[in-house]
Amino acid sequence: MPADRVQLGKFAIDRTEVTIEQFARFAQATSTVTRAESEGGGFEFEGGWQRRPGWNWRKPDGVAPSSPQLPAVHLTHAEAAAYCRWAGGRLPTASEWLSAAFTEQRANPPAPWQRGTTYPWPTGNSPQGANTSEPDRWPRAAPAGQTAAGVNGLHDMGANVWEWVSDAQGNERRTMGGSWWYGSSQMKADVAAWKAADFYAVYIGFRCAHG
Repeated sequence: MPADRVQLGKFAIDRTEVTIEQFARFAQATSTVTRAESEGGGFEFEGGWQRRPGWNWRKPDGVAPSSPQLPAVHLTHAEAAAYCRWAGGRLPTASEWLSAAFTEQRANPPAPWQRGTTYPWPTGNSPQGANTSEPDRWPRAAPAGQTAAGVNGLHDMGANVWEWVSDAQGNERRTMGGSWWYGSSQMKADVAAWKAADFYAVYIGFRCAHG
């Protein structure tokens, strides 16, 4: 099992959100030009959705990123799915994502985690350690692996950026986990958030499942 994945029964899931560095390898290998790049920039919410010229996965906030380990954002559902296929995986289903995010399944998890326990938050018994709009050390997105490791040793299943999953509802696709723009309430398992499949924004990234 690669160190960047966690095996959970019949499937594995990435330990972190896909990063700028990882997506760059895919874009170079496949000559991918994303819609945010070709259509003039990604979106940010400020009194409504605003297109931000020059914002894309290479420059999430319009300037050179502080770290190549920041999550790759400004990607449509199809672009995220294409990366996962290239990497030998796929987008997880919502049920897989929820199982990974909330129920500890490692054979011998380190303390204080308890195998078989379903936690109220992806970070455990409280939302502390996640990158939300509430007070923390990250004003916007955090690099992969910098927030507290949560259930199953996964990072950022709660907050940082929303994550595309494969579930479809007409032309919409589900996103999971909340983001740094929201408070911790959006991290909860009962949040059902759907977005247009062809939408891309500074708050939306993804991780892959395998198997």
